[in-house]
Amino acid sequence: MPDIPPQQEFPLEDAANGALPPQQLEPSQDVVRSQHGHGPLKKLMDYNFIQYASYVICDRAIPSIEDGLKPVQRRILHSLHDRDDGRFIKVANIVGHTMQYHPHGDASIADALVNLANKEYLIERQGNFGNIFTGDRAAAARYIECRLTDMARNEVFNKDLTEFVPSYDGRNQEPVTLPCKLPLLLMLGADGIAVGLSTKILPHNFVELIKAQISILQKKKFTLMPDFLQGGTIDVSEYNKGNGKVKVRAHIEENKKTSRLIVKELPYGVTTESLTNSIEDAVKKKKVPVRTINDYTSEKVEIELVLTPGTDKSKALEALYAFTNCEVSISTRLIVIKNGKPAVLTVDEVIQENTAQVMDILKRELELKRKNLLNELHNKTLVQIFIENRIYKKIEKCKTADGVKKAVRSGLDPFKDKLRRAVTDDDIEMLLAVRIRRISLFDINKNKRDIDDILTNIKEVEKHLSDLNTYAIDYLKGLIGKYGANYPRHTKLSAIEDIEVKELTAEEVEIKYDKETGYIGHDVDGTHMLHCSSLDKLIIVSGNGTYRMVPPPDKLFVDKMMYCSVFDRDKVMTSIYTHKESTYMKRFTFGGMIMNKDYKLAAEGAKVLVFKDDDPEEIYVKYKPAKGQRKHKELFKPKEMAVKGVKARGNQMTFKAISKLSIGKPAWWDKPGTSE
Repeated sequence: MPDIPPQQEFPLEDAANGALPPQQLEPSQDVVRSQHGHGPLKKLMDYNFIQYASYVICDRAIPSIEDGLKPVQRRILHSLHDRDDGRFIKVANIVGHTMQYHPHGDASIADALVNLANKEYLIERQGNFGNIFTGDRAAAARYIECRLTDMARNEVFNKDLTEFVPSYDGRNQEPVTLPCKLPLLLMLGADGIAVGLSTKILPHNFVELIKAQISILQKKKFTLMPDFLQGGTIDVSEYNKGNGKVKVRAHIEENKKTSRLIVKELPYGVTTESLTNSIEDAVKKKKVPVRTINDYTSEKVEIELVLTPGTDKSKALEALYAFTNCEVSISTRLIVIKNGKPAVLTVDEVIQENTAQVMDILKRELELKRKNLLNELHNKTLVQIFIENRIYKKIEKCKTADGVKKAVRSGLDPFKDKLRRAVTDDDIEMLLAVRIRRISLFDINKNKRDIDDILTNIKEVEKHLSDLNTYAIDYLKGLIGKYGANYPRHTKLSAIEDIEVKELTAEEVEIKYDKETGYIGHDVDGTHMLHCSSLDKLIIVSGNGTYRMVPPPDKLFVDKMMYCSVFDRDKVMTSIYTHKESTYMKRFTFGGMIMNKDYKLAAEGAKVLVFKDDDPEEIYVKYKPAKGQRKHKELFKPKEMAVKGVKARGNQMTFKAISKLSIGKPAWWDKPGTSE
């Protein structure tokens, strides 16, 4: 990180102590600005925060597109390469070596190494590196060993093509990026949370990635989809090339002879422990019909689920996918460091960048090989000239080092036309280092054969450079032939239909009502009211006109409950209520409301007489006898009224006292002694 600029100093303290003249006691412009949020302290805080955010984004959390690695992963691999001798090395030793480059604790390095090793591409393991299926942690770093895989050793490193910079303390040199010829970013995947952004890159299949690169070079179409070591089934319909989401399901097999299901493969990011915990929670909530869970997982996943007797296996499967971690949804966001800045890319753009990088590295390797071959050719030609023409004899009488060099140079001058470049001081030093034994045993024929082989190799390199596209395709096909058999696809691609959870749980909860105590809910001993889903919302109306929307309750007190049903905001309701000696009727819809908040259906003090969730054809009303009353009964037709909002007062039916009220024609309507 760049050095933080020094804080500005203010003379206020000295002025307060009388050290400054009185005219300087007025606040400076810096102080005035600081009162408005623009002073040096704000600038310092802004600067520090920007530096911290930049460090976390670029140097900790987000991988680089060039080699697909985060800094800690790159430093681990660099340390393994430093110490590589083909044998296993204690992880603790690699962690200690990595700390020369990584300015953080040993625990974070060890965790990153174990995580990288468990992806199986770059680091070979020996000992207990944990279990990606069960979630068990690795043994302590001092007990386990590792080394680079052949793939990492051959395809990731090339010291001559690597740019090095000083490490955080300036004592060592570390690579800026590794000259990686593999599409590691999409092979490994990545998770990272930085300041203001995060990345979630899913791993892909090695063989499919290499084939995609071949298709790019051949200008053909390609498609890339994620692949997980845990297996499972994935729906990529909304993957959106790495910036969408996927649904992943466990692979569950049915035991046809018994009422048992066997989980054989897990969704990405789910362990056997988290899966069984989610199933246990669902069982407690009576969402899945599982009686017993037996986990037999070791090297392979095997979780046996014993279903309750009489359970439909297909319904049980749907419930497991709907209510447990047997199905998970994963949101993806492909953010990488490109040209020193975070960038949002697609999977296609990343693999195209990786392919361009492979082409560049292969070209640089060929150019380097050509350079080394030309140097070797030059050196062998020099040695042959030096020995064949006995130029070494000319240095026998020279008394100084400069005289020796001049003698060798003058002896080589007549043969300049046989050399590919001018003779340098280093060339002369090389010739002077030739041993007498080598001179006496020099085989001119062998040397000529060696020169012919070098010329053949140079010609081959030139051919590859002239047709780099074909050379790259052959190289990529060679990768598949060499390593492809070790990395088959694990995750099946399949469309996953959405499970209608409400349909699945429509009869899940039974709501009962105890009229004596006033309690309603599924833990109440009372009269059956309805079946519903735990995902439903209920609307409950009490006799005083109060109503509330609630989730299906365990046990809830309701004062003189009149109505309870699954909430439908657009359903037309009919209500009749009395308020201040008048009776009103209204048709309405509830509309939207807040969960668990009390609302009033009518004015304070109202008494609800009728509440229906349909449209009665007719309502028959009989009034109480009163002096001078001419009309003793009356017929109302609610459907003739307009539908309004729940807060509307409604239409006044009557100001008379009501004796009887009936929906549908009652027996008393046509009895003698009553008149309209």
